[in-house]
Amino acid sequence: MNADTTTRAPLIPARITMTDVTADVLRPIERPGKLWYLGLFVSLAALAFGVWAVAVQQMKGVGVWGLRNPVMWAFDITNFVFWIGIGHAGTLISAILYLLRQRWRTSINRSAEAMTIFAVMTAGLFPLIHLGRTWYAYWLFPYPNERLLWVNFRSPLLWDVFAVSTYFTISLVFWYQGLVPDLATVRDRAKSKIKKLLYGIFSLGWTGSARDWNHYEKAYLLLAALSTPLVLSVHSIVSFDFAVSILPGWHTTIFPPYFVAGAIFSGFAMVMTLLVVLRRVFRLEEYIGMHHLEMMNKIILVTSWMVGYAYMVEAFTAWYSENPFERFTFWNRAFGSMWWCYWIMVVCNFIIPQIFWFGWARRHIATMFIVSIFVNIGMWFERFTIIVTSLYRDFLPASWENYAPTIYEIGMTVGSFGFFMTFFFLFARFLPSLSLAEVKGVLVNPSGKESHKHSEVLHG
Repeated sequence: MNADTTTRAPLIPARITMTDVTADVLRPIERPGKLWYLGLFVSLAALAFGVWAVAVQQMKGVGVWGLRNPVMWAFDITNFVFWIGIGHAGTLISAILYLLRQRWRTSINRSAEAMTIFAVMTAGLFPLIHLGRTWYAYWLFPYPNERLLWVNFRSPLLWDVFAVSTYFTISLVFWYQGLVPDLATVRDRAKSKIKKLLYGIFSLGWTGSARDWNHYEKAYLLLAALSTPLVLSVHSIVSFDFAVSILPGWHTTIFPPYFVAGAIFSGFAMVMTLLVVLRRVFRLEEYIGMHHLEMMNKIILVTSWMVGYAYMVEAFTAWYSENPFERFTFWNRAFGSMWWCYWIMVVCNFIIPQIFWFGWARRHIATMFIVSIFVNIGMWFERFTIIVTSLYRDFLPASWENYAPTIYEIGMTVGSFGFFMTFFFLFARFLPSLSLAEVKGVLVNPSGKESHKHSEVLHG
């Protein structure tokens, strides 16, 4: 490790001091710029559109979505799977890269963790909305009741409840623990009594002593180890919603690794989108440097090949099975009436990311931002393709029906992005968007080497 840190360029420019880190990272909390207000306004406008669409659906029923036999799932489940996938990169960056001692994660882990929390919150809305009668959502939980109702433990939809709630709880605790030392710094710099009181409560009496740091690092390591298997388990269970059925296009054993790879792929693309905006809005270019972004682009390229390989294996398996229904489903996906969904998926998820083979593309801000947007679009269409193109041409040709979304489904989808971005902008306004303690840990100290433990960092 020492040899490595002495031969490569530092992650943060050597002239930046600990005092600079505190001042620059906490600047948005003390003085948000005009771009922050503009971003929040756009997010709230999108959220208002979604609230209107969901309010109409709640009053009139799910019939306003235009769903009919055989397409009874569409935008609602597509959005659920998409947002759950987005939430994977946060825990991956925070937990797995931490266990692997990848120090370039220090400038991006806080935003990625926040993205995970807000993405899972967004995903959690869709099963509730899809119920139609949202006020009965508590029936999903097993509890003694006088109606003798009991949940079906053999249903993967119930497995989702436990998997997603567990993942959200652990991710939230992991994120909050990482915030505690930074909240103490905000507390110490706060000028108003209300801010000092609130940040003081949430910093849990942190003093920055060696004992505090010792307990902190042990707990952080344990939570990282606990979170790691959840990255693999959550989206595997979400894939079971489809894989345990007998519908052609869904009943396949490749779905668990396929969904996990796609989730990591889409999550990193969303982190990239957010980081490019964040570093521009809050002038954090020196902390979220080109090395951080290039490493993420390399992971996007690798996971793009994993997703592309899954597409090929899925099609090969359908052909090799000699099952006429499976063969027809995959042929219809590529060349049927909804062929455009399939090819948007392939082009956005596999063809476009190949530009990252070129070094200039991995270090060009506009290129990486555009590619991340295309990947987000492609991954949404991947979920949509899996769900709708398997349903609209089922076993019975007599029931075949084309599908088109209504304004309420589009509003619900736009609103989900507004919901997610509103929380993210509020997070960037009221909490440190970079981990102060971890960024200070990779500064070049007077000896010319980077620090390697939180306890070596002064509580500045």
